Amino acid sequence: DDIIVLSMQAAAEMLKNPVSLSDNTTMTVLGQTRNLEYDVELFPGSYLLLFRVIERATGIFWQAEYNLQVSESTSEGGMVLCAEGPEKRARLDMVSKVTGETYLDVLSENGMPELRNPYRIQWSRFADSESPYYLLTGDGATRLGRSGFEWKEEYRLQYEMGNSDIPAPEAITDVTAAKMMVYGSKVYYAECLIGVGLFGPISGVSFRTAPVIGCNISTQNIVVPAAMFYDLDNRRFMVYAPNLRSNDVGGYEALHEMNDLITLLGEMDNGGKVTGTAFERFPQGKEFVWMENTKYDPNNTSAGIIYTVLRDGEEYTLYGTQLGELWNAVSLGGPAFAVGRAAWADLSACPQIAQASQFAFSSLRSMMYYAVGGSVYAVDLSQTPVQTTQQFSLPDEEIVCMKFNIYSQSENLNRSYDLVVGSVQGDEGTLRVYEGFESDGDFRNVTPEVYPGLGRIVDVTYREMLK
Repeated sequence: DDIIVLSMQAAAEMLKNPVSLSDNTTMTVLGQTRNLEYDVELFPGSYLLLFRVIERATGIFWQAEYNLQVSESTSEGGMVLCAEGPEKRARLDMVSKVTGETYLDVLSENGMPELRNPYRIQWSRFADSESPYYLLTGDGATRLGRSGFEWKEEYRLQYEMGNSDIPAPEAITDVTAAKMMVYGSKVYYAECLIGVGLFGPISGVSFRTAPVIGCNISTQNIVVPAAMFYDLDNRRFMVYAPNLRSNDVGGYEALHEMNDLITLLGEMDNGGKVTGTAFERFPQGKEFVWMENTKYDPNNTSAGIIYTVLRDGEEYTLYGTQLGELWNAVSLGGPAFAVGRAAWADLSACPQIAQASQFAFSSLRSMMYYAVGGSVYAVDLSQTPVQTTQQFSLPDEEIVCMKFNIYSQSENLNRSYDLVVGSVQGDEGTLRVYEGFESDGDFRNVTPEVYPGLGRIVDVTYREMLK
């Protein structure tokens, strides 16, 4: 947050009577003359302008406040990560909400070295506020700045490591007061309760892990949170809860197989309860296909469902898990349970499910979507057996990215239900956005917003206007 003060006297008065300034507020005095002529260069963001006129003889004053939103062409819109050419150079295209134009290769002049094999472009609430975007590639990861995606050497992910590792994760997940990521046979954790912490590998992991971390993205009001991931070597669900080590909780181990954690919760004096009967035990021995965090919370329990698709031969099964407060002794408006077994479905009869290349799960309804070639199918998970309908088909195109972007700003929350589809035909990509709130997740008759002429799409994330 920034405040620009147009009068030195106003600044003095504000110091006597602050106007609810946050700890990270910067105040800049522009001048104290009657006629103000001043050129100002501002980073994109929201500013509060204060103007005060004082009659010195009496101390009588008049004051006005104005909100100023500073933006540039890339301040808001769709960030489209592409792989260019045979070398798969990481290229970022931008569909601008500010200007309505599409900008290609916006990183070409920011001085960043060439990176190949792109995975993901994302925003993190726990990244440095001046460089809150992560670009993840097979050549390594780096942050990008908030103004024009500028780049500096110190933005490389290696400078966020607490050891000498230089990982190239496929995703970085914001969990409660922390960040987590997976690379190779290590799972990394960075504590961010007070500041932006450094990543370090958690102990006890010597197996390969799926690249996605499952966590509760619906609330931050959890004292003893848990994060879930899938062990690819031993084919089992694992859970990591570092605050279990606290003596106040009981001084337990932080890493557990999921069924062992449930046993432990039943033995703890203040252990959180397990709810839901969708399935009895977390499975073992199945092959990982997909994991995704959502805000879908059918019982308003402040715990969104984490969906996982597993395969056993020709059998495809879905498991829905909710992670809440592991310590039942606290109640801060967060979940009232520790683990929820919220959903289960046999997906084996879904048409062409074995050829599915992309999955997406709604935060609005109990719905799963999957893409085969250029076709998208919807699966109603609330039905037994599940009901599948074809939503739409894009002839001669291949769907390479499909997701629901999770928005953080209140004015954009309904857009979290819009289905985002990236497709390619040859080397040209097309972005389509299908409205999801009014359509209630049925996209068969929805005319999408269409943005053609992009690169070969790998990932799409919406950049919200930074406040």
